[in-house]
Amino acid sequence: MNSTRILIADDSKTERLILQSLLKQQGYPVYVARDGREAIEIFKEVNPDIVLLDAIMPNVDGFDAAIAIKKLAGDDFVPIIFVTSLTDVESLARCLEVGGDDFLTKPFNQIILKAKIEAFARMKKLYKISQQQKNEITSFNEELIREQKLARKIFDNIAHKGCLQASNIEYNLSPLSIFNGDILLAAEKPIGGMHIFLGDFTGHGLPAAIGAMPVSEIFYGMTIKGFALEEILKEINSRLNSILPTGVFCCAIAADIDFDMQHCKVWNGGLPDGFVVERDKGIVERLSSVHLPLGLQNNTKFSTETSQFPFNADMCLFFATDGIIEAENLSKDMYGSLRLEQVLNESVVERESIVKNINQSLLEFTGNEAQSDDISFVKISGKTPDNSEQLQETASSQIKPLKWTIEYCLAAESLKGFDPLPLIVQPLMEVNALRIMRSKIFTILSELYANALDHGVLGLESINKSDAKSFKHYYLEKEYRLKKLKSAEIKVKIHLESYIDTGVLKIIVKDSGEGFNFKELFIQGKNENYHGRGVLLLRELCNEICYKGEGNEVEITILW
Repeated sequence: MNSTRILIADDSKTERLILQSLLKQQGYPVYVARDGREAIEIFKEVNPDIVLLDAIMPNVDGFDAAIAIKKLAGDDFVPIIFVTSLTDVESLARCLEVGGDDFLTKPFNQIILKAKIEAFARMKKLYKISQQQKNEITSFNEELIREQKLARKIFDNIAHKGCLQASNIEYNLSPLSIFNGDILLAAEKPIGGMHIFLGDFTGHGLPAAIGAMPVSEIFYGMTIKGFALEEILKEINSRLNSILPTGVFCCAIAADIDFDMQHCKVWNGGLPDGFVVERDKGIVERLSSVHLPLGLQNNTKFSTETSQFPFNADMCLFFATDGIIEAENLSKDMYGSLRLEQVLNESVVERESIVKNINQSLLEFTGNEAQSDDISFVKISGKTPDNSEQLQETASSQIKPLKWTIEYCLAAESLKGFDPLPLIVQPLMEVNALRIMRSKIFTILSELYANALDHGVLGLESINKSDAKSFKHYYLEKEYRLKKLKSAEIKVKIHLESYIDTGVLKIIVKDSGEGFNFKELFIQGKNENYHGRGVLLLRELCNEICYKGEGNEVEITILW
């Protein structure tokens, strides 16, 4: 027996019997109605698969019945075939307008009727299958979106905004999908200044955003520990080179800004030109890509060479991914770099917001054209952020007393090419009360370690750095002595006692050198600009400073 159920509605008893008998012989379950109203009621009860309607019937005619049945069917496909004596074109057209899917004029041909019913039965089956597949796809898509939103929360916690809220930074991030293939990171250095990173991974969405997580982890983790930008880029490149599949990489531009020294260095690997823009002048320097993107090479071939230039409060950096350059309007014309440079120049001359003007210019250019790529850009002013202190990590409300001692011993091989300061600073940054003193502590340790290595272990004289020529000679001599170094050591001992509101930090640095006449140094008060072991600086930063032995051991104390 055929499973396709058919509803017949005709006010002619004879026509109903003929159709009913014919269809039953073919194995179809059949339901009959005498008019349109009865057809609607039966449809509600049995929900048939195909409906055969006469057009002209009492109470409710076939046209109104077709409209009602289609409404009741909703998204379900219920074929309606009008079996009518009407032959004029307008009437037959109306059969289709009200929801009919086909018509058959009386007297009908039984073979044609059978063929039409079988055809619509196949269509009904295919429609049902397609609806099931559509529902499965919709369900899968909804689940995928839920998973992506959850993953986005985790991603945002890892690839957090750092200090992008600083007063000297303005930025725009317009992802093409839930996940952004572009990544913008900013972090304060422990000795002051900022690191900025703007990257664009191959592709869009989640596959592109996956690579942003290790980049963020390395960038923030190494910056807060005091690593140089070059070392951070090396580590990022090494990680991406090992984990990304062939053909996937990260175009990036990174900056190291020193607000105190009014100096900046930039590395560009594969992104559009960055710009140095000066107030009232416009673009004064172009920062073109001179390196391959991150992740394409191993570190033996990777270059960290940077462009370096003065960078003061009247200047700003502007970086952008290629999404802004390649943005298209309705005519498929690209926004282009020339239009971008024009907006940059006009904005600084008129002293208007660069980010706001670019957004407005993009909107006017693209109109209603759909976005085809992630669009990200950032402006960083050379002015020291006025909320710098607020950007530092704040201490936890749950402060517990701490007391510990850590000792490090660095032998000759480590002294030759290893920078221990980031690792030494890290345990101190786990102490809530010391986080706001990160810059101060890093400066103190840098000075103590440099003195122990340069003057203690290597025996270099401070006087050799008294002018520019001697300064160069000093570092050439340092490099030479490091290469020949065979037996030496520097010991660093850190003792901490931290309580609810107070604490003491003692740092002892001892080298294996011959020491120096520190008493004479204090008495003479030698010039501290380039030499003198930074005694005046250490005195200013520390509560106590004490040299011991032959001058090859120094202990400093910090109280809070």
